[in-house]
Amino acid sequence: MSSTIQNNTSLLEFGKKHVTAGLARSVDGVMTKGAGSYVEFGDGKVFLDFTTGIGVTGLGAYTMFPRNDSSHVEHFEGHCHPKCSIAFTEPYLQLIERLLPMMPDPSLDSFFFWNSGSEAIEAAMKMARLFTGKQNIIAMQGAYHGRTFGAMAVTKSKTIYSEGFHPLMPGVFSIPYPYWHQLSLPPTTEQSEITAQCLNQLHLVLSQQTAPRDTAAILIEPLLGEGGYVPAPAEFLKGVREICDKEGILLIIDEVQSGFARTGKNFSIEHAGVRPDIMTIAKGLANGFPLSGVVSRKELTDKLKPGSMGGTYAGNAVACAAAVAVADVLKEEKILENVNARSKELFAGLNELRSKPSVSPVILDVRGQGLMVAVEFASPTGTSPYDSFVKPSAPARLSSRIAKRCQEKGLLILTTSVYEVIRFIPPLNITQEDLNKGINIFSEAVEEVVREG
Repeated sequence: MSSTIQNNTSLLEFGKKHVTAGLARSVDGVMTKGAGSYVEFGDGKVFLDFTTGIGVTGLGAYTMFPRNDSSHVEHFEGHCHPKCSIAFTEPYLQLIERLLPMMPDPSLDSFFFWNSGSEAIEAAMKMARLFTGKQNIIAMQGAYHGRTFGAMAVTKSKTIYSEGFHPLMPGVFSIPYPYWHQLSLPPTTEQSEITAQCLNQLHLVLSQQTAPRDTAAILIEPLLGEGGYVPAPAEFLKGVREICDKEGILLIIDEVQSGFARTGKNFSIEHAGVRPDIMTIAKGLANGFPLSGVVSRKELTDKLKPGSMGGTYAGNAVACAAAVAVADVLKEEKILENVNARSKELFAGLNELRSKPSVSPVILDVRGQGLMVAVEFASPTGTSPYDSFVKPSAPARLSSRIAKRCQEKGLLILTTSVYEVIRFIPPLNITQEDLNKGINIFSEAVEEVVREG
């Protein structure tokens, strides 16, 4: 780094001046290093990290490889980028070998690697249109799939991602995600009732807006991410699968944030036992390296003409080697066991907080799977005057104030959705001690902010 911007303060100011205003930051600082469940900033402050780069560095820290082992890259030094359209690379093929036994259904046997989750969504929709000869895509209200042009069109979590960029990609329709708040139903509503309402809306869309003969795919996050960390009921996902099979529509499952042990299974869709036709992966796939993937059935992907898929950096060999290391660590270090053990402790801690009389009136829901968990708070204004869960006595802006207080206490944590929601995305290999520390900081922050009103 140039000597003119060496110290932290000048580096921070340099960034503010020259990095586009379109990027948001939750911390006004320069992150310099990380180790385990902790990250350090240029000013010397150290934080317990419950963000993991928004579900990316699932194996902890902000390091190049998930363990101090360079053996995955040594053997291809000197030819780390032959480009996917020129030749195979060994790490690319090794990664497929590691991922095949992890797939939620054995039919998923054909892989294409790209750089980001958004690109994976673009590729999945592109494939669906070709495989079916149909155009339209049905997405979910509250969904997030990315900020590139096609992905932006199927993103329905917040308008900030598409505001000012219209017209978007045509042929996109949406139905409600099975989330009680969006449906104006109490959080205690039976999943069967929520499922029935949403499947009814899907049938209506197919009879009123986009006929099955025009519909290529239905795109779903099995655990809603940016929209509020809401797991879809298994019966809803099974119902969508049945409709897809009956109508010749492909089911695209977006596991970009929920995949790779995050929910206590290799992939969240396993909780429902539903088969995807196409599945997208990214984030935790390579622990911080830019790598994503689209997985489908060979009988479908054989319809693609050579050259119709690709990209300059698609399936970069170093990124694939990092993903191979991730897959090995997930298996050898029994990460799923740790996720499920820590998940029970996290839910126990959050529900204990919820039971306290001082805060229980403002906690509407504790939900999630594995270590992809959320707490939803009440709001005095809601999203509109017609929000069924407006609570005039609740303190304003609870989620953002609590997240800020957690930062002041040394815990990085994020809000999400248009509602008052805080999400927990700690490292998958977090220790019991560090998890409890984070729960205690969060609980203190909640009680303090609620008390302040």
